[in-house]
Amino acid sequence: MRPIRPRLALLGAALLAAAPLSLAAPTTAAADTTATPTVEEQRLDGAMPQEILRRSGFDDAAPDFARALEGVGSPAEAERVIAREGGHLWQRAVDRVQGRGPAGGDLSRDDDRPLYWARLGMTRALGQWQPGFPLPEARRAALLTTLERTSRGEDSLDLPAGRQIKRIVVTGFDPFQLDDDVRRSNPSGAAALALDGTTIQTANGPARVETAVFPVRWTDFADGTVERTLLPAFQSGPRRVDAYLTVSQGRVGRFDVERTNGAWRGGYPDNANLSRTEIVPIPSGVPTPNPQPQWTTTTLPYDKIVTADTGPVPVYDHTEVTEIPAGATTPVVQPNGPTPGSTARAGGGGDYLSNEIAYRATLLRDAVGLKAPGGHLHTPVLQFGPDNTDPATGEITDPDFVHNREAITAQVRSILTVVAATPR
Repeated sequence: MRPIRPRLALLGAALLAAAPLSLAAPTTAAADTTATPTVEEQRLDGAMPQEILRRSGFDDAAPDFARALEGVGSPAEAERVIAREGGHLWQRAVDRVQGRGPAGGDLSRDDDRPLYWARLGMTRALGQWQPGFPLPEARRAALLTTLERTSRGEDSLDLPAGRQIKRIVVTGFDPFQLDDDVRRSNPSGAAALALDGTTIQTANGPARVETAVFPVRWTDFADGTVERTLLPAFQSGPRRVDAYLTVSQGRVGRFDVERTNGAWRGGYPDNANLSRTEIVPIPSGVPTPNPQPQWTTTTLPYDKIVTADTGPVPVYDHTEVTEIPAGATTPVVQPNGPTPGSTARAGGGGDYLSNEIAYRATLLRDAVGLKAPGGHLHTPVLQFGPDNTDPATGEITDPDFVHNREAITAQVRSILTVVAATPR
């Protein structure tokens, strides 16, 4: 996502506590205390988030989760229950978008927002839970990590083995800029839900797609949520990915294949209303080049993507970056990519979390020697209908809004088919 221009605070201390990687987590005090609702959770009580939950049938997710916690008797049991319930929410959202089971309400099935708001109801319930046994702050944070990962598909990239099928990972994002318009959906998240567990048929054979959705929060990225999710799929072995595509929302009226990614955070506020302006921090324990490069580059077949008939919206090979040239002190825009020895100030995808996920994924790709097509795709901005643009008086959905989201998802699938058809 790029700020058009594009906000957990609790996760920072223990996001990696349950990770299979050897990523260090900061030490936290052992206090048996409930948590103050986060900035994101506080938005949950608004009329429109509640309407989204009600009209999708996902308004039962948080109450059911709270009831499941009531009978838990130990931290180990809590871990099992939370992993189960988080995974159930993810699968429920995938099933709804893909047309399995009852819709649960009149909100269109392709909508990604029920997952986002239902998850926040569950994280708030976990923060306020008072179990009958001691639950230090660090342990509660680790349980929250489990809930976040399982409800985002981050722990369930179930790639098949064998040479008769290709393996592709696609990632999306939560809605963002919600203080400007709390109704917002993110087409990258909607596409991820629509594609998870599906098989794409190409001229070079079938391709299995597995997906995850990431938070729009600087802290989670600094703590390694991207690397922890992707590393098992990027490492050598029979289930190693043959291609990957990170996706986010970008500009109005166009898709962009981002050629170059930069190692710079520009500081735009995230979903927690936090800002970070710094070089992209790489967590310890992650395979990474040393020294850390200023730039990484896509290996997507951008020439084929932009010339293929993937849908009605134009697709561009986007090469522009912002850099501080070698020996200079002032940032300049370079239309054709970075110059030798320059310092990054914005990749093709900007200086927000869409650029950062692209940078992190390609950096990890290079560190583990993955030779596969991979990179970042920006979708068009998802827009409401012309009579429904005012967030103060508008509706949570309209026919144009639904049509636009469905069309973006369809074109993402077509673009992914081009990627999947790229020979190994």
